[in-house]
Amino acid sequence: MTTETETASGYVLDEQIGFILRLVQQRHTTIFSDCFENDLTPTQWAVISKLKQIGECSQNLLGRHTAMDVATIQGVVDRLKKRNLLISKPDPDDRRRVVLSLSEEGEALFHRRVGSAVEATEATLSPLNSAERRQLHDLLQKMI
Repeated sequence: MTTETETASGYVLDEQIGFILRLVQQRHTTIFSDCFENDLTPTQWAVISKLKQIGECSQNLLGRHTAMDVATIQGVVDRLKKRNLLISKPDPDDRRRVVLSLSEEGEALFHRRVGSAVEATEATLSPLNSAERRQLHDLLQKMI
């Protein structure tokens, strides 16, 4: 329901892109959680899938590749290491830095769960036809 103040100012929350994006993100997070049976969070999956894609790298670079700040990537990495899904070792080029890679368990988890990731994407995009999916993807890419 639109209030008089919203109407007078021309600002209606339900029409704001940030609000709509947050609702879509909430929907996707719920779908993701269902598809992954609460086994991994979206940020944990991002780390696993990015390491699978690019291979061994520093935690700092991994954070940049997954759009996570220093504190967030640290927490995600710590939780995945506790589950024996990641391996960390000193960087051969810079002993002050560590590099991360998937463990055998992490590799196996990736292969078991990649279908869940595809399923989450498909379910999120299910209201759209293929042309709308491409258009949405292209428009969102333009905004980042």
